[in-house]
Amino acid sequence: MPQVDPELFDRGQFQAELALKASPIAAFKKAIRHAREVLDERFRSGREIRRLIEDRAWFVDQILTEAWKQFDWSEDADIALVAVGGYGRGELHPHSDIDLLLLMEHEDQELFRSPIEGFLTLLWDIGLEVGQSVRSVAECADEARADLTVITNLMESRTIAGPERLRQAMLEVTASEQMWPSKHFFLAKRDEQRARHGKYNDTEYNLEPNVKGSPGGLRDIQTILWVARRHFGRHSITALDGPDFLIDSELQMLASSQEFLWKVRYALHMLAGRAEDRLLFDYQRKIAVLLGYEDSDGKLAVEHFMQKYYRVVMAVSELSDLILQHFEEVILRHDENGTLTPLNSRFRVRDGYLEVTSASVFKRSPFAILEMFVLMAQHPEIKGARADTIRLLRDSRQLIEDKFRQDIRNTSLFIELFKCHEGIHRNLRRMNRYGILGRYLPEFGLIVGQMQHDLFHIFTVDAHTLNLIKHLRKLGKPGVSEKFPLASKVIAHLPKPELIYLAGLYHDIGKGRGGDHSELGAVDAAQFCERHKLPAWDSRLVVWLVKNHLVMSTTAQRKDLSDPQVIHEFAQLVGDQTRLDYLYVLTVADINATNPSLWNSWRASLLRQLYTETKRALRRGLENPVDREEQIRQTQVAALDVLVRSGIDQDDAEQLWSQLGDDYFLRHTSSDVAWHTEAILQHPAGKDPLVLIRETTQREFEGATQIFIYAPDQHDFFAVTVAAMDQLNLSIQDARIITSTSQFTLDTYVVLDAEGGSIGDNPQRTQEIRNGLVDALKSPEEYSNIIQRRVPRQLKHFAFAPQVSIHNDAQRPVTVLEITAPDRPGLLARIGKIFLDFDLSLQNAKIATLGERVEDVFFVTDNHGQPLADPDLCQKLQDAIVEQLAPSAQDSGPSRLTF
Repeated sequence: MPQVDPELFDRGQFQAELALKASPIAAFKKAIRHAREVLDERFRSGREIRRLIEDRAWFVDQILTEAWKQFDWSEDADIALVAVGGYGRGELHPHSDIDLLLLMEHEDQELFRSPIEGFLTLLWDIGLEVGQSVRSVAECADEARADLTVITNLMESRTIAGPERLRQAMLEVTASEQMWPSKHFFLAKRDEQRARHGKYNDTEYNLEPNVKGSPGGLRDIQTILWVARRHFGRHSITALDGPDFLIDSELQMLASSQEFLWKVRYALHMLAGRAEDRLLFDYQRKIAVLLGYEDSDGKLAVEHFMQKYYRVVMAVSELSDLILQHFEEVILRHDENGTLTPLNSRFRVRDGYLEVTSASVFKRSPFAILEMFVLMAQHPEIKGARADTIRLLRDSRQLIEDKFRQDIRNTSLFIELFKCHEGIHRNLRRMNRYGILGRYLPEFGLIVGQMQHDLFHIFTVDAHTLNLIKHLRKLGKPGVSEKFPLASKVIAHLPKPELIYLAGLYHDIGKGRGGDHSELGAVDAAQFCERHKLPAWDSRLVVWLVKNHLVMSTTAQRKDLSDPQVIHEFAQLVGDQTRLDYLYVLTVADINATNPSLWNSWRASLLRQLYTETKRALRRGLENPVDREEQIRQTQVAALDVLVRSGIDQDDAEQLWSQLGDDYFLRHTSSDVAWHTEAILQHPAGKDPLVLIRETTQREFEGATQIFIYAPDQHDFFAVTVAAMDQLNLSIQDARIITSTSQFTLDTYVVLDAEGGSIGDNPQRTQEIRNGLVDALKSPEEYSNIIQRRVPRQLKHFAFAPQVSIHNDAQRPVTVLEITAPDRPGLLARIGKIFLDFDLSLQNAKIATLGERVEDVFFVTDNHGQPLADPDLCQKLQDAIVEQLAPSAQDSGPSRLTF
């Protein structure tokens, strides 16, 4: 820390200010305000971050010293002001905790009660937020013995004022010889870190990570230093240099990582104006600019910044694992003889951990770099690699170059990993963590730490990719068949399971390069297959899966699955049952690995329906597509059978059906037709709208809630209905709009609750929904008051211009309106209002919400039931939608869509 810094704190001027004022508070506040301005300007001008946080700690030292002098502590008083914790280390960010210990020789506080109270009151009055404790030396020992946090804080201490002998006495009674021997301290800190990581889902890749507490954050670096200090007496990162700790490259990496995270934390505190350690969306863009990142290479500045952040914390996590494992060997097992089990001439197992037989293994046999991961997969009882072996592996990464990648021993080993019965995901993750995967597959190295600045992709591309493989592995395990019944059954019968893992590895590898990532990934996959000598059939399948990995989810969510032509076209693309099976399980895993909240009962049922219908089409033969008339007839026959057995007159049913049109029977199952028909025929004419509610399926995990509405058609029917559903906290997944020749509307909405689940067997909630819809449809004039709700905080940071596409359907007499826009409360109601203003009739809708954006498709006609033919009208419609759905001025600036 600086000895003197008059620009930051001019002691002479401060003393003069004190002398002029009746109260010292104004002088202290002025000095604090001035220092904050100076330090912030130094940060913006690029001052070295270590000096900056030491500057702040030095300034606080001066302020506390001057505050201490305002009270009467005799020169030989048995009380000292001691800095502890981070402040004790001499490190302070703009709003870091200022932890103080008022340390006394004896427990009797009465002698100092008045000056202590005055001192702390002064600190409060001048706006200095401190955390303080008042303890005797003996009380410090008692508290430290019982509390891990206390002993940790006391280990890092400095005397600010008062006799140094008191702190030395405190250090003696809290030394490892007296309490918390290094073994117990290490175990407690390891458990503390595991619990802390668990709070952040054990991943470095949270969308809004905590710079201090998340895996790979500053607390992980500090944990290393705490353990080193307790056991080895080392006090800083630089003091860890040496063969027993860190080699030069590791030392430099840890130091540079700490400095980067310090910069991010300093910027966070400065922008937030408080002790904020969460890297919220509110600040990510601003910090990217502060740290000098710019838009380039098809990526936003914030994406460049966050990729750097994720790569840094991943490197810290990797090194933290290595060092803590080293500590475990040195501290916990240093006196154990251990058991050795040879595996081959290159590797053996010591105490459950893999180690090399000599330090020259990788240099002598470079293929052993990949072999070690295959061995750990083939022997799942191995807990991992020993610290020395991990370090040797990291030092040998430069051996992975073009010649290594072409060596048949290495290509064979890599493919062998994907054929193992256990440990595929675990060892791919280890390869990524140790920097091996990105070197062996340079195209994978490009996506390491690459984030996509949206709420849809909650993981970086590499983390998502490995997550997908993890989900694929789960689908084949017992215990998941209840949640994924069809996918579990299908994956169990794939002829070559390793191919689905390889396709998963490459499915998103083309992201971040501009262009269609599916096309780019297919090229990379083809080169991979060629280099690894995969058979022609295997190669074609892997490349096809990478190229088409989005098609099934897009078809299920954006197209009308009741249309036989949609099924026929998808079946033509797939071509055979084997490809359908592979694509289905890849799609299920991809959705679950992208964002856990995306997988809900409705998406599951859509994919199952598409899979089942396509399977039927393939069995029937692509040359024999389903005839629309035949499908309608089959639906009516099956529905009539149910109705007659329920006592419904066949003539009454058929008379009603004659008013409904073909689309109704194509877009509803026979069960739904029977349900609707019986209810309509029994509903008294002229009464309130008929609202029916039930689950779409009996399967516990694959159902949604179906709402059917039958009422006289009115122009604002859709707008009022979706506004009311929004008010009822229902999330609309699908809308099927039918208007009968008798001018009655038969609308079916598939909905989930706000948390993504079905309503279930909840009579009270069902009645609430029914009453709310009936009341809204009876009083449509209140529509404009329904859709006012606040935009959630996170959504405000993903504002972008809506994209609207309008074209006429080649197969049916409708106009297709595709809208991609920022998600907002009441969005569907706003769209409904636009349809109302333009006198449009909605025939069908496909609703999809993906994180912060919606991708909705509407099938509309004019008020005469015809497709839109006027280009000027279409342009005005497009302009109206963009204007209505555009982000408000209070939202963030423009953002780029990523797919």
